[in-house]
Amino acid sequence: MSRPQPLLLEIGTEELPPGTVGALAESLRANLCAELAVLGIGNDLEQSMSLWTPRRLTVQLGAVAPTQDDQDVEKRGPAVSACLDANGNPTRALLGFAQSNNVPVSMLERVRTDKGEWFVYRTRRVGAPTRDLLPGAINAAIAALPITRPMRWGAHDVAFVRPVHWVLLMHGDAHVPGEILGVSTGVLTRGHRFHHPEPVRVTSSAAYVDLLRNMHVLVDARERRERIRKEVEDAARRALPGGVARISEALLGEVANLTEWPHAIACTFDRAFLRVPPEALITTMEVNQRFFPVYDAQGKLTEHFIGVANIESRDPNEVRRGYERVIRPRFADARFFFEEDLKTPLAAHRESLERVTFQQRLGSLWDKTLRVAELARTIAGRVGVDAALATHAASLSRCDLATRMVGEFPELQGTMGGRYAAAQGEPSEVVQALEDFYSPRASGDDIALTRLGQVLAIADRVDTLAGFFAIGQKPTGSKDPFSLRRTALGLARTLVETELPLNLDGLLREAIEQIPGSGIDARATAVALREFILERLRAYYAEQGIAQDRFNAVAAVNPSTLVDFDRRLRAVDDFARMSEAVNLAAAHKRIGNLLRKSTEAVNDRVEVSLLEPGVESSLWTALQTSVEQLESRITAHDYLGALTGLAPLQQPVDAYFDEVLVMADDPALRANRLALLSQLRHAFLTIADIAELDLTD
Repeated sequence: MSRPQPLLLEIGTEELPPGTVGALAESLRANLCAELAVLGIGNDLEQSMSLWTPRRLTVQLGAVAPTQDDQDVEKRGPAVSACLDANGNPTRALLGFAQSNNVPVSMLERVRTDKGEWFVYRTRRVGAPTRDLLPGAINAAIAALPITRPMRWGAHDVAFVRPVHWVLLMHGDAHVPGEILGVSTGVLTRGHRFHHPEPVRVTSSAAYVDLLRNMHVLVDARERRERIRKEVEDAARRALPGGVARISEALLGEVANLTEWPHAIACTFDRAFLRVPPEALITTMEVNQRFFPVYDAQGKLTEHFIGVANIESRDPNEVRRGYERVIRPRFADARFFFEEDLKTPLAAHRESLERVTFQQRLGSLWDKTLRVAELARTIAGRVGVDAALATHAASLSRCDLATRMVGEFPELQGTMGGRYAAAQGEPSEVVQALEDFYSPRASGDDIALTRLGQVLAIADRVDTLAGFFAIGQKPTGSKDPFSLRRTALGLARTLVETELPLNLDGLLREAIEQIPGSGIDARATAVALREFILERLRAYYAEQGIAQDRFNAVAAVNPSTLVDFDRRLRAVDDFARMSEAVNLAAAHKRIGNLLRKSTEAVNDRVEVSLLEPGVESSLWTALQTSVEQLESRITAHDYLGALTGLAPLQQPVDAYFDEVLVMADDPALRANRLALLSQLRHAFLTIADIAELDLTD
């Protein structure tokens, strides 16, 4: 085998965790590619592929060389001056260097460089066969996998995410002997546990996927996902004319990671359960049982659902009855919880909230509710929302946490609050606010829909952030036990996307002042919290393709509201693409550099009588014209117009630096010129610090 050949590695295990198996397989592929690249035997590794099922992790590499390339090795030893004594005989330093390389001194060479003359050892290292290198490379790749709780089994000293039963390792059509995770490698794979339990020999890497398919295993997760999607959609249409299955990508991926040979089964439940809020039924089906709900053509939940079996049963009706049997008691519990909860008004749960600790230093859940209610009242008055209604909604916002339904299905907090509020005759605005003030719950979710819901969402998140920062519990490194990064991003998105003109610093200080306890430095806490929120925004805008230098330019001028931050950022991003940006940014940097180098106090007052005719007077006139236009455009939030309006200053600024000596000997003249530059810099900083822009490309 002289040419590069495909490599096939399959690690057969007990059932792997469905939530992490895909990431584990991809990490194994990436780690192995990296190990082979270091060894110099990986070719065309971009054609590598990770495959997996609940019982196996597989890596296929397009082409791996049969041996390492031979390598010229050069090791530099001591300087010649330290290697020979006065008689020209080798010193202990030279003898030791020769001995460390297992050669006589006569085989060493002398090399002269601009830093002196040295002894060197040169040789040609013959490349090792790939078959000898692979087991070590694979074990190293496995050792670097992100496994949080490795398992040990039998008498093995090794550990892995699950016990390993077989390892298949082939280079081309040949078996590569070795030991991986305590198991000797072979050329046998195993099919579906029930449809094809007998081991089968793999003859080549290229035949692997098709071979397993014939053994009732779809080893490609993408193929399994699409098969599940199609079968579930078809089953929904067969079960109900116009029926549409609810298929979330997360659930689809999880079911794909639980099956090797998926087969959809259409099922039904008692229609009487449809009187239970659909969110509870959907949560039971998707989260607890991993079933796919079915809607009718009008988008209403029906009594139909689709289960996915990991077997093509000879008696599908028996599988169907099993799925229907397992879901019935869960639905019965949900109905009981709902009916019992309706007997108690939401507001009556206050006493329960007083007994539940939110955080030891931040009080009970009711203490938090009161803080949120006060913030909601304040915010509502600033954005045109009924303050009394906001206070009332906030007082109910966490009462559903004490209900039976949310106790059983924590995912329904907020949703059930809205349901119970509606059943008890609360205003529709309050009902909607209780349902959506947790939004966005995850990345990609929409923010709260209504203005009242947005007020509650802001108040709740600000209180959470202020509380944990005030008591010194902010995230560190990768640790974020209270999900404060997600909370901060949700707050920032709500403020930006609602365009509510709320002063962020003021809002943070008001929230911090409500936190119980003494010794809290409100100002320092607010500063740290603002920076934390801006860092979440930085990632938010990066996902939209806005470069970091644009973000830094706006952050440097500290806009008071995040709405204003957003408007400025988008204007700067547009301006940075214009031809005027490069020259204006250069002029701004030149002014800033000169002012920073000045050791004198600089004020902004310019004595017009001290301005020299010509270039200096022309710059002053151009500045006054630009400032007048600047103020009106900023008032109208026309930041792009304001920036382009500053562009004409670039030429007079360049002429000024070419013809005028700013650091004049006359103190009055020097101070006046520095004041002129200070006014120019102030004008440039009115929208953003464009000196931060990286426009080198």
